[in-house]
Amino acid sequence: MKAVIFAGGLGTRFSEKTQYMPKPMIEIGGKPILWHIMKIYASHGIKDFVICAGYKQYIIKEYFMNYFMHNTDMMVDLRDNSVQLLEKHAEDWRVTIVDTGLNTMTAGRLKRVQKYIGNETFCLTYGDGVTDLDITDTIARHKSSGKAISMTVYKPVNRFGSVRIDSNTNQVTSFEEKPDGEGNWINAGFFVCEPEVFSYLPDNADQVMFERQPLENLVKDGKMQAYKHRGFWKPMDMLRDNIEMEKMWNEDKAPWKVW
Repeated sequence: MKAVIFAGGLGTRFSEKTQYMPKPMIEIGGKPILWHIMKIYASHGIKDFVICAGYKQYIIKEYFMNYFMHNTDMMVDLRDNSVQLLEKHAEDWRVTIVDTGLNTMTAGRLKRVQKYIGNETFCLTYGDGVTDLDITDTIARHKSSGKAISMTVYKPVNRFGSVRIDSNTNQVTSFEEKPDGEGNWINAGFFVCEPEVFSYLPDNADQVMFERQPLENLVKDGKMQAYKHRGFWKPMDMLRDNIEMEKMWNEDKAPWKVW
């Protein structure tokens, strides 16, 4: 089974670093978050990846082209320019990197890699979020559901309290520090998809967000199920998230390190 990863966006909310690199290449513990995501999948036996690259895609290509050298100790003898490889740290992955365009929307990126996926079930996620999700279980439950697509959903902890106010008198009627409820599940990515999903991608897919028309039509046709994840999930939307993830990693408290 293949895992498709969206890694082509501009990352404009993270301009402190994305002016130099695509967001999936921003590091946590000296490794790109893209690597962390791939390690999560690999820990569940999924080691065949299709990367939907775009913005500064050459940086992703260079990283994997030289992955062996990046992760191998070596001795360089400058007298004769010879190189001796010492301890090796390789991965048994196969990585397909596709330039899906600079301004292409997510539906278009997925459509452009269809030929590399084939007629088989595949996983799909974004290149900026990590989790301790049981991917093996998501795949099993997806297959038993008979749906075209399964979407992992997550209920985030509310950052702010909720205040209810009487609209006529402006009197505060209730206050909850961090309200919780069943109705605020959000899309956490980590999809499992059948090839049928491609039939929901329109001809003008380059201008379409996968999360809008295609997913909305799948929902309308009763083809989507939700997989509720109550563990750890965190997207890296801005610099603060990167700093928090780096701290978790350095303190050996990174919940997504399941390998």
